Amino acid sequence: MTEQATLLETRPPAPLRLAIAVGAVVVAAAFALAWLHGGFSIGAKTSGFNPLYAVSGLLVGVLVGLTGVGGGSLMTPLLVLLFGFHPSTAVGTDLLYASATKGVGTLVHGSNKTVDWAITGRMAMGSIPATILTVGLLYALHLHGDAAAKLISTVLGFALVLTAVTLLFRKQLFDFAARQAWAPGPRATAILTVVLGAVLGVLITLSSVGAGAIGVTVLIFLYPKMPLARIVGSDIAHAVPLTLIAGAGHFALGSVNLPLLGSLLVGSIPGIIIGSQLTAKIPERVLRVILAGTLVLVGTKLVF
Repeated sequence: MTEQATLLETRPPAPLRLAIAVGAVVVAAAFALAWLHGGFSIGAKTSGFNPLYAVSGLLVGVLVGLTGVGGGSLMTPLLVLLFGFHPSTAVGTDLLYASATKGVGTLVHGSNKTVDWAITGRMAMGSIPATILTVGLLYALHLHGDAAAKLISTVLGFALVLTAVTLLFRKQLFDFAARQAWAPGPRATAILTVVLGAVLGVLITLSSVGAGAIGVTVLIFLYPKMPLARIVGSDIAHAVPLTLIAGAGHFALGSVNLPLLGSLLVGSIPGIIIGSQLTAKIPERVLRVILAGTLVLVGTKLVF
């Protein structure tokens, strides 16, 4: 009996086991997707499974697991600046990549009951129509080819710098939100949450950046008494349908690279699970400063 109890104690918690199981299925499907579209290959912008992309997905996934941000903030500029993908392709592919990886995170947060579905629903009321309208506008203005490169690069650059600012001053912003005496009423809070969703819908559709750092920071001000874990979980859950719809829109515009998507997911799903287990061992402040500095440099390069 004692031995059985010891075995139960050493087993991973149920949410982690669920995430690992779902992650394994996603990784297998992603590998099959990449393989069926071109086999095994190494080199930039190749068709098929590429271990370089998988390693990139792994590293970004670990960082997302450690800090809660960095998916779109790092993956999209990485694809543009390092691997030379067109900005539209990088954004479109990253959106579907984020939808799959954050889907695993939502399972964990849902199992831990750290998702406020009312907040998630309010944000979706704003973000989903805004996303559909933005994709429609891109199509109507024929901004799904080379004409989109400058627009997306500029929006992406500013979004990265804004994300870096929220990262650098996150603690000060959180402390300020906790001390503030003024708070909007329930109706105003609900309306502002819908507006936040709409803003994120436009920003993420154009750049794939902002759901993590920017979304969580604003939610802290709107719901200062809510536990941070619940705010993060609600924001991650909202990002799943948002990035899925935006990614589907980019797919319809022809700006999604399926072999690249499969290769990224093979690395990112295990990376997120690993990173979430290392959070207590690496100082978050150090990671935030490094990540913020990187985002400022990358954002400035994209804008100018």
